[in-house]
Amino acid sequence: MSKATYPLKLPLSVKKAAQRLAKEDGVSLNQWIAVAVAEKVGVVETAADFFQKRAGKATGDKLIKFLRSAPKVRPEPEDKLPD
Repeated sequence: MSKATYPLKLPLSVKKAAQRLAKEDGVSLNQWIAVAVAEKVGVVETAADFFQKRAGKATGDKLIKFLRSAPKVRPEPEDKLPD
């Protein structure tokens, strides 16, 4: 596995929390951060893939048709946007 270095600046509170969690896991701070980043990358890529597959070849045409068929009524007072 090839590796690259990246200078990382964290807020002190985040660094201290990460250090504590790394210690609880019995790993170095560097290893803990690398795993955390890898997990986040996996989650984001999985979500993007899920939504891309879910959307399929949708174009939005059916959505526009649905919205045009919606009843023409005023929104309830609690649904109005503030002025």
